Amino acid sequence: MTDKPNVIVYSSTNCHYCGQLKKYLNEQHVVYEERNIDLNETFAEELWNTGMRSVPVTVVGDKKILGMNLTQLNKALGLSS
Repeated sequence: MTDKPNVIVYSSTNCHYCGQLKKYLNEQHVVYEERNIDLNETFAEELWNTGMRSVPVTVVGDKKILGMNLTQLNKALGLSS
């Protein structure tokens, strides 16, 4: 499995769990695109259109993971838990 999934993290500026999630992804050497909904209205609209109403939301391919759910994150990313 050489192809890494495309990972997007929807976050907000003062979100504690967003910071934990980004730290975890960095420690796992996962490359991701951060979309801060406080800094960009388009990102907030994208997130709302998915039906999600809170952050962090991690999008891996067609999977959307709400919060700091390591079990779901590791499974979606193909990491051992």
